[in-house]
Amino acid sequence: MKIMNKGIIRYIIGISMMIYGGFMLIPYIVSLIYGEAQGVYFLNIGAASFTVGAIIAYCKKYDNNNMFSKEGLFIVAICWIIFSLIGALPFYLSGEIPDYIDALFEICSGFTTTGATILPVVENLSKCMLFWRCFSIWLGGMGILVFIMAILPLAGGQHNMHLMKAESTGPMVGKLVPKLKNTASLLYTSYFLLTILEFVFLLIGKMSVFDALTLSFSTIGTGGFTNANAGIGVYSNYIQNVIAIFMVLGGTNFSLYFYVVAKKFKDILHLEEVFWYIGILAVSTLFVSVNVLGGFASYSDSLHHSFFQVSSIMTSTGFTTVDYDLWPEFSKTILVIVMCIGACAGSTGGGFKVIRVLVLTKHALNSMSKVLHPRNVKTVLLGGKRIEDKTLASIGSYLFLYICIFILSVLIISLDGFDFFTNFSSVAATFNNTGPGFNLVGPTMNYANFSHLSKVVLVIDMLAGRLEIFPILVLFSPSFWTKR
Repeated sequence: MKIMNKGIIRYIIGISMMIYGGFMLIPYIVSLIYGEAQGVYFLNIGAASFTVGAIIAYCKKYDNNNMFSKEGLFIVAICWIIFSLIGALPFYLSGEIPDYIDALFEICSGFTTTGATILPVVENLSKCMLFWRCFSIWLGGMGILVFIMAILPLAGGQHNMHLMKAESTGPMVGKLVPKLKNTASLLYTSYFLLTILEFVFLLIGKMSVFDALTLSFSTIGTGGFTNANAGIGVYSNYIQNVIAIFMVLGGTNFSLYFYVVAKKFKDILHLEEVFWYIGILAVSTLFVSVNVLGGFASYSDSLHHSFFQVSSIMTSTGFTTVDYDLWPEFSKTILVIVMCIGACAGSTGGGFKVIRVLVLTKHALNSMSKVLHPRNVKTVLLGGKRIEDKTLASIGSYLFLYICIFILSVLIISLDGFDFFTNFSSVAATFNNTGPGFNLVGPTMNYANFSHLSKVVLVIDMLAGRLEIFPILVLFSPSFWTKR
C-alpha cells in the first residue's frame, strides 16, 4: 500500500533546499562588504545545499502531483529540521560557535522567531554571522515554504493549501483571494513593505544601515535578536517607539493589511481577534505601567517601557529596554500570561494565539449557559461566523497537547537542577517563541548553562511552537507511517 506521495515530497524538499542555498549567498555578500573571511562558509554550504536540492528534486520524475495533509505536514516538518541543521553549519564550521548543539540552538531560535541565545557576548560574532542570525528570523517569520509558493508555481497546485496550513500560524488558515499563489504573494508583499517601512523609520532615527536592516528583520519577524548584549535600551526613545509599534504590527493578523489595501473596511470589523489582541495589550500595559511606576522618574517613562515590554513579550519578539526581571511580581505575572496568550493567528508572532483563547472562552461560556438552560441551542460565533465543531475539537486537542508537552519539557530540563521559575519560564519562552524568560534565562542572561539534553528539548519546543505542534508531533506517530 502506498503510504505517501514520495515523488512530490522529494520534489518540494529539493526545491526548498535550492532556494535556501540561494538565501545563504546574502550573508556571503555581507562578508564581502565587510571584508570577512567567514563568508566563505555561507558560499560553500549554500552551494552544497543548492546542489543536493537539485539532485533530490530532479533526479527522478514524480508520477502525480497529488498532495494531502499527510504530505503537507511531513514536508513542512522535514524542511524546517533540514533548514535548522544546515543553517547551524556556518556558526559551527567557522568556530564562532564551536559547539554544534549550541549552533543548532542559536539558528533554530532564529528560524522559529524565538530569539533565545546561548551567546554570552553577541558582539564577538562577525557581521555576516550577526546578519545571518537576524535574517533567519525574517525567513522563518512568514515561512520559507510560503515564500516559495509566492514566487513559484509549485507542483501540487490547489493541494498546496496543505503546505500553508502546516506552516502558517493559527487554527484556521484560508485564502485571501481565490488563487493560493496570489494569497502567498499578498502575504509576502505586506511582509516586505512592513520591513522596508521600519527600515526607513530607523534610518530617520540615525541608526546605522546594518543595525536598521537587521533589527527590521528581527522586529517584523518578531524574533528579537539584536547585535549587542545591551539590547534596545541603548537606543533613543524614538527608535524604541518605532520598534514597539512595528512589533505590534508584526503580531497582527496579516489579513488586516490586505483588507486595508483592498478597502474592504467592513471585513476589518469581523477581525474580532485583532480587537481583542489590541485590548489585551492595552490593558496589560496599563496595569504594568501603574505597578512599576516607582521604578521610573515619571509616568511617561513607566508607560513607555511598559508598552515596549508588554508588546515585546506578547508578540513573542523578546526585545528588551530594561531588566524586567527586577519588576514587581504582579508585573512579571502579567508578562508570563501575555507570553502564553501570544499574538494573532496569521501573524509572525508566537504563543497560544489570541484566537484560540477567544474561541475557548466563548465555548466555555456557552457550556455554562447550557448547564443552566439545557434547551437553549447556542453556537460559538467569531466575527459573525459560526465556528465548526471540528475546529473546536482541533483547538481542544491543541490545548491538551500544549499542556502535555509543556509539562514534559519542564520535567526533563529540571534534571539540570535549576530553580523552578527558571525551568518554567525557559520552556514558556521557547515553546511560545518569545526568547528571554526569567531568573537564569532573564533579559540579561542566556541559555548557555543548560545541558545538551535540555538544549535539544528546547530546540524541539521551539520547532513545535513555531509549527504549532502537529507537524512535529506526527513524525513520532506510528500511524503516520503506516496508514493511508
